[in-house]
Amino acid sequence: MSTHTIAVRDYAHTIPLKTGQRAVGDLSVDFPEIEPIHRAFGPMVRELRFDVAEMAIATYLQAWEQGKQISLLPIVMSGRLHHNTLAQLPDGRIGHPSELVGRRVGVRAYSQTTGLWVRGILKEDYGVDADRITWVTTEGPHVEEYVEPPNVERTSSTLKDLLHDGDIAAVIGGSGLVPVVQDWQEAERAWFDRHATVPINHMLTVRTDLLRSDPEAVRTIYEAFTSSIDDTRSQAPRSVRERAVTHGLNDTLVAGVRLAIQYAREQQVIRSEVTPEALFADYTKYIAS
Repeated sequence: MSTHTIAVRDYAHTIPLKTGQRAVGDLSVDFPEIEPIHRAFGPMVRELRFDVAEMAIATYLQAWEQGKQISLLPIVMSGRLHHNTLAQLPDGRIGHPSELVGRRVGVRAYSQTTGLWVRGILKEDYGVDADRITWVTTEGPHVEEYVEPPNVERTSSTLKDLLHDGDIAAVIGGSGLVPVVQDWQEAERAWFDRHATVPINHMLTVRTDLLRSDPEAVRTIYEAFTSSIDDTRSQAPRSVRERAVTHGLNDTLVAGVRLAIQYAREQQVIRSEVTPEALFADYTKYIAS
């Protein structure tokens, strides 16, 4: 019996599977330890190193655009609201997000999913288009073929140092900082009420050749993850992060994917038209049917 490799981080819904507390059907599986989990994305899209892998939605969209043989499964592994992740120093001078126009903002990678959602928020809530800011990055994309927009720069310095030196006005992520969006909790509630979904960070993907050659094995893996999600989440999820974790082609999941596509297109994270239905075509044909 072959062993299937599954690259996912520790969550309440994955720990029972990773520890063997919960079997993945009758399959032999291996869960390589990869921390942080974004280090699995590059090997998956470039080498198809794993059979099944957690992947950021922005990375997956770019992989799909480049024809990578990876299929998307309708399982949201993680998600959250992001209004408070755009941050500055406690004595920073940005009083309103609109003041970032013409400024420099740091983010680990332009195609990082948190950056995707923050830029979407800036445009939708505050009228600030992504191309009106210079994005200073420390890493390139996981999908090597992707060409970044001209307003993206790479730096060898740390974003923390650039922030303290005044080279960038704000950064996406980081500790010891304060949100640029001062009323971020109210803004998050309004965004959530408007969209009725939680921004998706990571989903589950599978090698397309495995899905097509052995759909029963993939179905077994899919059902193990979805059953674990159902068994480990509370009956009435209270936190936003709990509500983000979902599975199946339900309205919340599809709305989140559709919005990620919209934001990605607006920001040139992808440049092709695509629909959620197209992204889930392999799942629909081989697993759901």
